[in-house]
Amino acid sequence: MHSFPYKRIVIIGTTSTGKSTLAEKLAKRFDLHYIDLDALHWEPNWTEAPLEVFRERVEIATPVPGWAVVGNYHTVRDLIWPQAEIIIWLDYSLSRIFWQLTRRTFTRWWKQ
Repeated sequence: MHSFPYKRIVIIGTTSTGKSTLAEKLAKRFDLHYIDLDALHWEPNWTEAPLEVFRERVEIATPVPGWAVVGNYHTVRDLIWPQAEIIIWLDYSLSRIFWQLTRRTFTRWWKQ
C-alpha cells in the first residue's frame, strides 16, 4: 500500500459534492482527525456561533499532527489554509450536484 504524503487536508466545494464523505474516508484510512467546520460553526437549532467562538473552536481543533478539514468558511480560512498541505476542491457539474442533493434529501427524509 502506498502512503499518502499529506497530513493536513482541506476539502471544499458546494453542497452535496461529497466533501464530508471524502474527508471521513481519508481521515479513517490515513489515521487523521476529521474536522467538520459545520459542527464547529453551528449551535443547537441552527444558530450560528459568534465569530470569536467559532474561530476559537477551530484553533482548538487544528493543532493536531494530522487532519482532514471539511468546509469552506472564509471567516476561518486564515487559520486553516496556511497549515494545509493540500486543498482539494470538489467541482462537479450542476446536474451531478443536483442529483446528489436530491438523493441525499430523499434518503434523509425517508430514514428520519
